[in-house]
Amino acid sequence: MSASRRSGTTDELGPDEPAEPGGSDLLAALLDGMDAALCAFDVDGVVTHWNREAERILGWTAAEAVGRHGFAGWAVRSADAEEVQARLMSAMHAPGRQVHEFALVTKGGGRVLVRTQSAAVRGPDGKPAGLYCAFSEVHAQIDLERSIALSEALFEDAAWGVVLVDADLRPAVVNAYAARALGVGRTAALGRPLGELLAQGVEELEAALTHVLAEGAPPAPAEMWVAVRTPEGEERRCWRSGFLRLASPLAEEPVPLGVGWLFQDVTEARQGQQEASLLRFRSNQLHRAARAAAECEDPAEAAIVHLDYALAGFADHALVDRVAGGPRAADEGAPGPEVRLVRLAATPAGAPGPSVLTGAAGLPVCYEEGHPALQCVQRAGTVRADAGPVPAERAREWALERQWPDDAVHALCAVLRSRGRTLGVVTFLRAAGRNRFERSDTAYAEDVAARIAAALDLAEAARGRPGEQDR
Repeated sequence: MSASRRSGTTDELGPDEPAEPGGSDLLAALLDGMDAALCAFDVDGVVTHWNREAERILGWTAAEAVGRHGFAGWAVRSADAEEVQARLMSAMHAPGRQVHEFALVTKGGGRVLVRTQSAAVRGPDGKPAGLYCAFSEVHAQIDLERSIALSEALFEDAAWGVVLVDADLRPAVVNAYAARALGVGRTAALGRPLGELLAQGVEELEAALTHVLAEGAPPAPAEMWVAVRTPEGEERRCWRSGFLRLASPLAEEPVPLGVGWLFQDVTEARQGQQEASLLRFRSNQLHRAARAAAECEDPAEAAIVHLDYALAGFADHALVDRVAGGPRAADEGAPGPEVRLVRLAATPAGAPGPSVLTGAAGLPVCYEEGHPALQCVQRAGTVRADAGPVPAERAREWALERQWPDDAVHALCAVLRSRGRTLGVVTFLRAAGRNRFERSDTAYAEDVAARIAAALDLAEAARGRPGEQDR
């Protein structure tokens, strides 16, 4: 327990003012509750106060320290006593606080390097009445300074995003990188729900933050796909995220203050990996399709094999229509209504399964003018079509109007060309659960179409009667 000399002049009461009952006990409690070691001296350099943290660092109790003149003979070496005393007492006549480093001696004879902050204590008349000296071990002070420097560097110069999220899952501090990634200012993001900052991925992120608050930091970083609002629309990003639970060091039991969320944008790397993986898969599918088609006696069956292998992971439905009346040469550019298509093969309308050959009757498909398949044949090029952002019922009507399965919302028509002639068109369809066809999908569809066209051309050449239906 701390002690003080009753004859000292370190309190702020005037000479004729009565001391408030319990004031000494309150002062002692305050001194002992401090995290820093603290001692005080009167104008003669006699120790008047000594708290519990000072006792912990040096081993000298308050009863042993209070009343001693300076540190000479007990808390410093004799050779250093005069210099230490002079530097400490100089704080009584200097403005502000004085910072020094001393090597003090513990009760056990060891030496501890401490950093001190000293300042004058003035009486009612404004004259120095003594001084106080707060000190801590240098390594502890350096650790604190490093922690503060690290925090400032993270929130200013870090090459990754740092967000402190409070217990209500709202950003409390955001560094420059994170603000740029979120597309808002550093202060604009503070206190706002995460749902206002992200268009997609909020549920996954909030679930992760809630888990960290309850269970602690996960053992490894996690990659999360989110959508950020930009002036051009929503932009999907992949953030590699790490989480740390923040607890108050001042509480007896860990009290969560929030979560430290650190992340880096790895979108380009992940998209590159996904594209490379997709390219490998599609190349393997083409290779497997070629090997399987080589074992088919009927070239028309080989064309269906290519179609089925192409569907895996690419589309939900596929249709193959051939030009009625025989292939069209490159110079037979007739208007749309004169083009007639006959269904040659299609995926089952119900449960998934292999495509089947159809159109034995040779009846043209009832495509209206401007249908994407007709445009594909007329242009001898690929055509994409989408239902667009419409209600489900309207999307269903859109698909049925084009003679497609009712769940189709994205379409890609690739022309079947062989030996400079147009044989027909292959149509790939995706349901609402898939993304629209992109440029890379177009290249793959055209590659598949070229293989199907070669097989169909071989089938007609084998029959010797171009344009005749398959038997």
